[in-house]
Amino acid sequence: MESRLLDILVCPLCKGRLEFQRQSAELVCHADRLAFPVRDGIPVMLENEARSLDGAADA
Repeated sequence: MESRLLDILVCPLCKGRLEFQRQSAELVCHADRLAFPVRDGIPVMLENEARSLDGAADA
């Protein structure tokens, strides 16, 4: 994931900063406790596609 893209992408819910986790290919919003998938290099920034981090250990 290009750092330029990470600089402009924000969480669609809270507009907070996202962290790219390379191993799981996800963009993580720590404020909302959601992980948005990155498929074929394209971030899927839809709430219904996000995985909840509640109850899961952070990597």
